[in-house]
Amino acid sequence: MAAMRSILAAGLALVLSSQALACEGRLFDGPDVMGAPLCLPASPTRIVALEPTFSLGMALDLGAPVVAAPMSGMSDKALKARAEQAGVVDVGTFEQPSLERVIALKPDLIIGSGFLGAKARDMTARIAPTALITAEDWKAFYLTVARVTGRDQAAKGAFDDYQRRVADIRAKMPNVTVSVLRITPWDFQVNLDRLGAYGPFAVMREAGVKRTAYETSDSGPDPKRPDWEELAALDGDVLLYIVGGANDSDRSGRHEEVLANPLWNMIPAVKAGRVHRVDAATWMEFSGLASANRVLDDIERYVLKAP
Repeated sequence: MAAMRSILAAGLALVLSSQALACEGRLFDGPDVMGAPLCLPASPTRIVALEPTFSLGMALDLGAPVVAAPMSGMSDKALKARAEQAGVVDVGTFEQPSLERVIALKPDLIIGSGFLGAKARDMTARIAPTALITAEDWKAFYLTVARVTGRDQAAKGAFDDYQRRVADIRAKMPNVTVSVLRITPWDFQVNLDRLGAYGPFAVMREAGVKRTAYETSDSGPDPKRPDWEELAALDGDVLLYIVGGANDSDRSGRHEEVLANPLWNMIPAVKAGRVHRVDAATWMEFSGLASANRVLDDIERYVLKAP
């Protein structure tokens, strides 16, 4: 077995060596990138981000030269304004970006999230080297964006102020539980407190926010999709809820329908007057450090100061 491993390792080294010789930029063989090793430009100068959240926000944080992203329909107005000020061109919606516009911009690197899938990667790789990042943890995603875009130095110390703020909030955290619910036009969604949680909920976990038993699990589907009767399980001392953003639940009448329903008004935090609507752009279009700090703002405002 040991001999077989040695043979495989030698074979892999030969493959990587031949790829490195054929690569005119740099051979990227880091973790959390679909299809690695990849031949990427040594110093990319024209980057297209395939989604207007993690990839766009983090690349801008790092000062990477982003030239385009699909920004139509974004609800994060602050991020969109930052992108426009940086000269980022809108190439349509996240669901249907215009490949014609992308081609016309002549990118030398395309980045995006791994959930876009191999089919999308194969398509965009015909235009420019494409790195789809598969890291679930938002901070690991950030550091991978830095490595892929050649902005490693810009990432050094990036989380220092954030970590100090998290530690301060954690030290002040009262003994309360918090429920979080997203209202969509068609259902309810509850993102869980678990390892690998989506950005805002990972921030809550790190800041020491306690969720309810219903909202805490390392197995099963995430998000959960409770029915009306299951809303009673959201029995936290504080309830944060999200409407709007990428869907029209704040304009379709669904928001008003939910808030007028007797079952909504039976939720403990609603009955106690400790229910707060939070910004969908922050909580459902999470894009990096700016979003993380806005989540901490909400924690300070609604949890640390909870009666």
